[in-house]
Amino acid sequence: MPPPIPSEDQLLEREERFQGRLLRLTVDVIRVSSGAEARREVVHHPGGVGVVAVTDDGSVLLVRQYRHAAGEMLWEIPAGGREEGESVLETARRELAEETGYGAESWLALGATFLAPGYSTELLWYFRASVISQVGEPHPDPDEVLEARLFSPDELLELAYRGQIRDAKTLAGLALAGVLRLAPQES
Repeated sequence: MPPPIPSEDQLLEREERFQGRLLRLTVDVIRVSSGAEARREVVHHPGGVGVVAVTDDGSVLLVRQYRHAAGEMLWEIPAGGREEGESVLETARRELAEETGYGAESWLALGATFLAPGYSTELLWYFRASVISQVGEPHPDPDEVLEARLFSPDELLELAYRGQIRDAKTLAGLALAGVLRLAPQES
């Protein structure tokens, strides 16, 4: 007989260790289904969206920015955090316009993924935006310096194979939108 499927952990104690502008860190003491107690460090995040903006010819709009934690410039799908009271679609529309100056006529919800469920509550919702066009100038947050560029499907595949798309949300979003189909390369 297979072992029982674990049920939810029981929270016994929570200590807040840090509260920042975006993140909150707690150390939780839990009881797992076996009855053992464990400590878990949890990063609490309000969640966000990622937008796969696709042109009529299949090109995809990416933004490039320096990511301090990664220590490098990364190509990513436009993405950002939810603001209080904002629906995920409203967040997607706002982030696409802010980061790229583009808008879209058609929006398709693709689902959501936890980005690091072992230690974070961050849930990212994905959208495919089509019939895109420039509707104004980008107006990123004051602490963001972004470069926006359209990539053809072949260029996207090349970026992915060369390891130049190293952001999990971007790879997941492109795959969910059906614009990036990775297959193992033969050596």
